[in-house]
Amino acid sequence: MKRKKNKPIRQLLSNIVTTLLFGLFITLAIFIIVTRIQGGTPQLFGNELKVVLSGSMEPTFQTGSIIAVKPYTDQELKKDDIITFVDESERVITHRIIEVVENNAHTMYQTKGDNNNGADRDLVRQENVVGIYSHFTIPYVGYLVHYMQSPLGSALLLIIPGVFLLGYGVYTMWSIILEMDRRTKELTKEVTEES
Repeated sequence: MKRKKNKPIRQLLSNIVTTLLFGLFITLAIFIIVTRIQGGTPQLFGNELKVVLSGSMEPTFQTGSIIAVKPYTDQELKKDDIITFVDESERVITHRIIEVVENNAHTMYQTKGDNNNGADRDLVRQENVVGIYSHFTIPYVGYLVHYMQSPLGSALLLIIPGVFLLGYGVYTMWSIILEMDRRTKELTKEVTEES
């Protein structure tokens, strides 16, 4: 009797695992495709996800974290806001505003990394600001996202869940074959005993 009660539970768990693996595979595939179409910047709920590649903002966020950045749309920025900007050498940097500088018709920002000894060398022009930190951080996941954006990482993140899904499918089919074999033996035994 116990065996029969466990079968529906085992079948339910099998269905849940299959659904989760398939969902993970589809989600990763869509995420990678959308990221490629958007030019390599993943987004979540309208925020761009940026990978922290240096320790200049520790302890606010750690190296290897993912941070969410709201696109900048000319809203007023103030001291202590954390902004993402493009510097003179086209690098994307996320630092804290330590001073707002009004220069004739232009607004500029003096920035500094929380972990740096001094302020950044150049002032940031308002038109170079691309985003504002939205106070959402996921530690260490940035390493995975950074790797995922490479061609090899993209391929592996599609292949690995596919292999797991295929392996689980083979396991499920093998379990079904063994169950059918067991039932056939039981029926054969019952027929032999009745004869």
